[in-house]
Amino acid sequence: MSGTASAADVRVPAPTAAELLAFVRRTAEDTALVASLPLDPEGRTWLRLEGPGGSEAWLIAWPPGTGTGWHDHAESTGAFTVAAGTLREHSLAARLPAGGWKTLELNEDIDRTRRLATGQGRAFGRHHVHEVLNESGHEHAVSVHAYYPPLPQIRRFSRTGAVLRLEQTERPEDWQ
Repeated sequence: MSGTASAADVRVPAPTAAELLAFVRRTAEDTALVASLPLDPEGRTWLRLEGPGGSEAWLIAWPPGTGTGWHDHAESTGAFTVAAGTLREHSLAARLPAGGWKTLELNEDIDRTRRLATGQGRAFGRHHVHEVLNESGHEHAVSVHAYYPPLPQIRRFSRTGAVLRLEQTERPEDWQ
């Protein structure tokens, strides 16, 4: 038996949330890349990127008045940074159960809101539930997102007051 490792034996460590945030910040500063993304006045457009350490990354354009709706990223950690414009993030300050529920009643103090302008971003852990919105009435926003491991699924939720309801689960083939 040989004492040397083959290339297949070398494992790259998973990127941390801080490394994903550093990547999306650097990528958001690439003005040529950001300018290359087509802007559609009717709906979001995106470009898939290679992220660090096997992560998946996306450059996303947000027309005025568009958003994601409430969702999570399953077992993936992630980060995003605004490359142009301003986005608002509404999130829940609690980790939801991975499964086994259809409806949850949320505590009063669970809501968090952030306004993120060009150059601002954030990292988040597994099962982070949020919605991201471009509230501008006239200006596109552009952002860079990265996830590790690559998104195995996205759970989509509806929200009425304090009630969060699981509506559907999407898999990569639904958005790629």
